[in-house]
Amino acid sequence: MSLIYRPAPPDEAVSQGDIFDECPILFWDDAGPDVGARMASVTVRVRAVVLTQACDLAQQKATRVLVAVVHGAQSLIDRGVLKSNLIRDQLRSHRVYGWYFLPAGPALPESVVDLRDLHTLPRRLLERLATEGKRVCRVATPYREHLAQHFATTYSRIGLPTPYETQPDSADS
Repeated sequence: MSLIYRPAPPDEAVSQGDIFDECPILFWDDAGPDVGARMASVTVRVRAVVLTQACDLAQQKATRVLVAVVHGAQSLIDRGVLKSNLIRDQLRSHRVYGWYFLPAGPALPESVVDLRDLHTLPRRLLERLATEGKRVCRVATPYREHLAQHFATTYSRIGLPTPYETQPDSADS
């Protein structure tokens, strides 16, 4: 397959880094302009990657699994969400907050994980998708740990409300 991805047989347990096709996710449609309008829930099927720690899944500690939506890079460019030069110059080197680049492999095109589009799913749902052949591949170690670190950094960073005030250097005067 490649160094980054490896196949995962349908009978193999769900683990961190598994990428699934046709994964059903639920979200609230807030497209209406009326603030007082009732929001509707919508279910769509997406490509998703498992973020829950492999040890929690292996030890049966997790009955709910955290996944992030995976977009085809070209799709994001075509929809105007990201520019091709941002993907080429910044995302591929993992320097953009909240997005994680996945290179093309035999089972998927260049893709981007949206680490801000997270969903919690029943483990049994993903197990069923695996037996149905919907698991595309698994991100291999150490790349899956790199993805996990990028996810952790996305949510553990500490932002300041305004930049620090600085004193001009004597060299600036």
